[in-house]
Amino acid sequence: MHNDCLFCKIIAGEIPSTKVYDDEHVLVFLDIHPVNIGHTLVIPKTHHTNLYETPDEILAHLAIIVKKLSIAVKEAVSADGINIEMNNDPVAGQIIFHAHIHIVPRFAGDGFTHWQGARDYAEGESETIAKKIHARLK
Repeated sequence: MHNDCLFCKIIAGEIPSTKVYDDEHVLVFLDIHPVNIGHTLVIPKTHHTNLYETPDEILAHLAIIVKKLSIAVKEAVSADGINIEMNNDPVAGQIIFHAHIHIVPRFAGDGFTHWQGARDYAEGESETIAKKIHARLK
């Protein structure tokens, strides 16, 4: 536990939350500033700053819980769809530095948009980037 981490304080019961699921490794609760009703956060009970630092076995468990909760949230709020999001690093929108995954219910016409400013690859650029990524796989 990190003393200055908001999510660690929620796990410890020092800060209240509206819990929807709790097991040995994961806590799930409603976001206090939801994009849409039912916006839920899935967090590991052990502190990891982001995706890069979270051990694979914890990520695997998180994925199982995200799937289970996504189905439950979608049904509970009669959503038309679900976005699964994880912000890593400040430039990507991460503001709480404890790994967490957002389950965001989506509704037709909710006005929430994404991928604005999408671009195309220049000639040959996609192959170059794919090679760079492949070279860094461990």
